Amino acid sequence: MRVDLLTREYPPEVYGGAGVHVEYLARELRRIADLRVRCFGAPREVEGVTAYAVPGGLETANAALQVLGVDLEMAAACAGADLVHSHTWYANFAGHVAKMLYGVPHVVTTHSLEPLRPWKAEQLGGGYTLSSWAERTTLLAADAVIAVSEGMRADVLATYPEIPPERVSVIHNGIDTTEYAPDPGTDALARRGIDPGRPYVVFVGRITRQKGLVHLLHAARSLDPGAQLVLCAGAPDTPEIAAEVAALVEGLDREGVVWISEMLPRPEVIQILSHATVFVCPSVYEPMGIVNLEAMACETAVVATETGGIPEVVADGETGLLVPIDQAADGTPHDPEAFAAGLAERINALLGAPERAREMGRAGRARAVEHFSWPAIAQRTAGLYASLL
Repeated sequence: MRVDLLTREYPPEVYGGAGVHVEYLARELRRIADLRVRCFGAPREVEGVTAYAVPGGLETANAALQVLGVDLEMAAACAGADLVHSHTWYANFAGHVAKMLYGVPHVVTTHSLEPLRPWKAEQLGGGYTLSSWAERTTLLAADAVIAVSEGMRADVLATYPEIPPERVSVIHNGIDTTEYAPDPGTDALARRGIDPGRPYVVFVGRITRQKGLVHLLHAARSLDPGAQLVLCAGAPDTPEIAAEVAALVEGLDREGVVWISEMLPRPEVIQILSHATVFVCPSVYEPMGIVNLEAMACETAVVATETGGIPEVVADGETGLLVPIDQAADGTPHDPEAFAAGLAERINALLGAPERAREMGRAGRARAVEHFSWPAIAQRTAGLYASLL
């Protein structure tokens, strides 16, 4: 069985959870299928992986139009595949066109939904209408839709009620607990200006409305002054949100704020997660939240928003603490001050009880190992493929 896996992100160009998902899923699928990966960006040197650049003539076009141009080239290359499997709206349209061209099944994994991310209009302008159209067209025609959590499945069915429920399956994100494991070293901390002798709170994520960094920075005003705040935060969606975050960081009246804006090598991220007292995920939209699994696998307690698929990953009171959020239709909290206060309260609770935080970290790693292995996820995915052929 030849499977063409279609994705925007693939190593070394990985920016978010969807890219991480594709990287590890591809590794496992290669053991059980003839896999071809088609991705965006610069040429890759890995056998079976082909990258596609923006076609000539579209270099100055709207970003969403550039994506569709890449999709058409990817679709043309899928001749001979038995099945195509696309990830995120960036590659969904490539799978849709390949399905029509070659008469093969198309599987879509939903990592997020465009209608539930209205802030992207700030980033894409009119291209947001185009990305939403591409996603809707693709999902309604797909032979199978994979949701990365039960929360994501509910969102798919509520947003696109035309899709028959039996066509939507849940296959969770996973984690490589051999790679993501506690690292006793501290060399990366020293290089980045983090004091290993002081407790610290860490955030890892892109600077986007979705990830809720602004809310964490408001909460930071009330955090234990003895704790460091480490922000592994870059790749802002827009100049406006970049400026907003910079102003909030500048305005923090506390010592020990470490802001790392470049994308770190994975071993450095693992070490920083390993030594944190608390990892914080203040997202306002998170269908699964693979970053929480990464922290848990590194034996770090988690404080995260009680939204989307996060409660399926973080066991409240066992592997971390969940923060309730009363959300508007666009995902933002109705009462941002109350949400920030909830974040601060739970973060401080663990900073003030380090042994409890360590117990939660140990429980988190055990949960990651037991429930979220990539080989099992790949087998479930391959079983879905077989059901369509």
